[in-house]
Amino acid sequence: MTTQILVVDDEPRFLRLVSANLQTEGFQILEAANGNQAVEIAAAQTPDLIVLDVMMPEMDGFQACERIREFSEVPIIMLTAKGEEADKLRAFELGADDYVLKPFSASELLARVRAVLRRAQRGATATPQSTFSRGGLDIDFARAQVTVEGEPISLSATEYRLLLQFARNFGKTLTGEQLLRNVWGPEYSEEKEILWVSISRLRQKLERDPKNPQLIVTLSGEGYMMP
Repeated sequence: MTTQILVVDDEPRFLRLVSANLQTEGFQILEAANGNQAVEIAAAQTPDLIVLDVMMPEMDGFQACERIREFSEVPIIMLTAKGEEADKLRAFELGADDYVLKPFSASELLARVRAVLRRAQRGATATPQSTFSRGGLDIDFARAQVTVEGEPISLSATEYRLLLQFARNFGKTLTGEQLLRNVWGPEYSEEKEILWVSISRLRQKLERDPKNPQLIVTLSGEGYMMP
């Protein structure tokens, strides 16, 4: 099967150049001119790898990478002129698999692409899902849209990240510390009051009967679970 690569860049000349170089090596190419298109295509066509420019208007590469990681483990190589260590760390923390500085040669990019694909093939697991449905709750990860019984629900960014933790780990018990670390950051791992308030708000918005929650349940002495 032909390996499919999504190339994302807002500069048409650079987009054509990278695409042509990879196409010459036998890869099938998808193209996106901005971060929003990249998220849409990643969800709809599940490419094998994404080559993602960082500096783009509206939704930059960092934001696009973060959105794609909400629903997909597709390998991502970020391309950028931003060579500061903080930028590289941010890229890897958001889930990028490699970070290539401009300018680079066609042979360097090709070597990086093949290396990332080899690692991905060794670690391949489940087919990524772009949507989640359970008990009347539906999440469209690509559009960051949540509905309950077909009705759109408005969530804050923190509430949405918290909900993603349960959706990604449904059927598993999550401790309060895990949720605080993953949603707010390690410096909040002891701030249990924040978690209690946020889960209460989430239940108010999602549950038919927030006093008798069915979507996000509390396991006494253990944590929380989406059963």
